[in-house]
Amino acid sequence: MKRLRILVVDDETYIRTAIERTLESLQFIMADIGETVAFDFEEAGSAEEARDHIADTSPPDIMLLDLKLPGISGIELLEEIGPSLSTTLVIMITAYASIETAVRATKSGAYDFLAKPFTPEELEHVLQKAAHHIVIAHRARALAEEQRQVRFQFLSVLAHELKAPLNAIEGFLNTIIDHTAGNDPAVYEEMLRRCRTRAQFMRKLIIDLLDLTRIESGKKKRELTEVNMAAIARISKDTMQPDADARNITIDIQCDPELSIHGDPGEIEMVFNNLISNAVKYNRESGRVDVRCDRLADTITIIVADTGIGMTEEEAAQLFESFVRIKNEKTFGILGSGLGLAVVKKVAMLYSGDVSVASVPDEGSTFTVFLRDNEVDSAAGKP
Repeated sequence: MKRLRILVVDDETYIRTAIERTLESLQFIMADIGETVAFDFEEAGSAEEARDHIADTSPPDIMLLDLKLPGISGIELLEEIGPSLSTTLVIMITAYASIETAVRATKSGAYDFLAKPFTPEELEHVLQKAAHHIVIAHRARALAEEQRQVRFQFLSVLAHELKAPLNAIEGFLNTIIDHTAGNDPAVYEEMLRRCRTRAQFMRKLIIDLLDLTRIESGKKKRELTEVNMAAIARISKDTMQPDADARNITIDIQCDPELSIHGDPGEIEMVFNNLISNAVKYNRESGRVDVRCDRLADTITIIVADTGIGMTEEEAAQLFESFVRIKNEKTFGILGSGLGLAVVKKVAMLYSGDVSVASVPDEGSTFTVFLRDNEVDSAAGKP
């Protein structure tokens, strides 16, 4: 339950008392945004008292402000402290008001008006509208802050992960340009190969970060169609084949040529690419990668097994978190962003699915992705 502070500024004690009694049991259930709101009552009998109260505490969420007050009027108070009430909704209470006064109050920041005398129902109506506005505004600010943090994390991680390979590339290129490594062309050719490897890592890192950010933000445009699983698996295999060939690793695809899912081809390819890439990257020389696709009722399973270095249960437990990489003597020197498996999990969740891993150190790992085929559900529901 969310509680909002209401400061009632009115010189008539019975008005303040009546409002306090209404607020004691008042709650609004906002089903459209899944929130329940109640109120904490605060009061002041004059503009001066209200000004001191706000200075001693903090601006309230809502201020019910009488237009006609002894000494400083309500509108004069609003004009004086309005700039400090940027997050406060001010509702003017008035028994009289000219058009000029209403315009003046609105320009000074008044949100609404409540005419005296008012009934409890009229008070509740204006407060419900204000409370709904406040809750929506709070959520919008929280979302904006969350998006700011995501952008900051994105840039921070990108800068951190790119620093090392960029430094390495710069060092190799300086050596090549200055010709300070002797006269053997093979030495310089090896440096260029290392530059290419680090450039490929940086490209993969940026692609993974963009994929993850788009999925998490909900801004990724999905193009849903019938996706042939075997065809996508073969595309991913072809993409990873040069890396596999370099280490004599066999990639075997076992997938029914007719097996398909209603989904986004790019998303399915992300799953295969990341799983097969990891299976090759963390495999042993002359190892194997076995890829299988199956259907059980409305669920497609993708299983990728390797004969690689494996991992402990403790290491596997944190594997699908963003920016997490297993770091030990076996993974030393293997480039990776720690994002690929997080992308796989996020994609699986788009299909009401999940991903799991079974692994034995020094023997290998098996990753299983479950993707629900919603098209099957739709077809099953047809008469």
